[in-house]
Amino acid sequence: MKIDSTQLAFILENTPSEQNIMLVGRHGIGKSRILEDFFGSRGENVVTLFLGQMSDPGDLIGLPHLDEKTGRTEFMLPYWFPTDGKPVVLFLDELNRARPEVLQTVMDLTLNRKLAGKSLPAGSRIISAVNGGSEYQLTDLDPALVSRFNIYEFAPSVEDWIKWARTEGLDERIISFIDENSEYLDGDENFTAENLERTPDRRSWERASKIIQNFEELNAMVQPMISGIVGNRAAAAFFEFVNLHHLPSVESLLAHGNFSENKKMLDNLNFTELTQLNEAVFRWLEKTSPMIAALSTDAAEVVSENLISYFDWFAANNKKELQAHFASLVSAQKFPHALNFIVEKAAPLYTRLLDLSSEL
Repeated sequence: MKIDSTQLAFILENTPSEQNIMLVGRHGIGKSRILEDFFGSRGENVVTLFLGQMSDPGDLIGLPHLDEKTGRTEFMLPYWFPTDGKPVVLFLDELNRARPEVLQTVMDLTLNRKLAGKSLPAGSRIISAVNGGSEYQLTDLDPALVSRFNIYEFAPSVEDWIKWARTEGLDERIISFIDENSEYLDGDENFTAENLERTPDRRSWERASKIIQNFEELNAMVQPMISGIVGNRAAAAFFEFVNLHHLPSVESLLAHGNFSENKKMLDNLNFTELTQLNEAVFRWLEKTSPMIAALSTDAAEVVSENLISYFDWFAANNKKELQAHFASLVSAQKFPHALNFIVEKAAPLYTRLLDLSSEL
């Protein structure tokens, strides 16, 4: 049975620490990040070991050395082994890419919680992840090893990703595109020696977001760069989507004339386009507000008044979700200059935002 992120969190919460968990799923779907976020919020340390990169058991259990006092050979503890007595969450990634000799070491670890005779602290957990599908070069797992795990096929939903992407502040243009074109979130693998074709996954969309957040307008120069991240087909579909959802100029909306003359531009925009415009407003403020504030008081006042009118337009048109989305973008980390402009030059808007946050 497939499980999503919510079901996985429930399983992690209610599975005893002595029971091992195995997650089956394709790469790039966020297995390690979900584990780090879940256990990190509880103050538990997650140690990730990529077994597919280990050439021999020594990479896992440490190197042997001679104890001169006893005359016996012992193993030096590996860098990750806890020495403070606190339990850890040991995440064994790429389990079915590990060499057979490494898997033999894992057998004792999963059964007895020991490596080379040294025990993990009480309460430690072992979670593994395996890649499923014919596109991977895999090692067959011993049934005796498999039997030591509770096995779940992890397939986080598109809704899971969209919720996470908004929490993490990914570019709204990408979120809106995936919301309407979910088939591009996890592309099909097509890696062969003859045809190396890049296809999208959840990690690649996050990387693409970090790049396009620097561009209010996505021109022809940007598309080849995004193609190298998500692949030609996904990038072409994304840029076509952005062009179809063409937005009015933020500068014309905020910096020229008064809002009543320009608000008609908003009437024909749908929800997706208005969320994109919200982000465009903050990118524009982040880039230009220091210059506007330095030019003249009048210029700052025009932008301030139009910005307040823009926010109030949502309430006047019963678009509370878009007001909430606007408020979610007020961030000292992501848009510090924009926030500073709102606080100093558009104080009534800042008050409205505080009132809104208390209502939510």
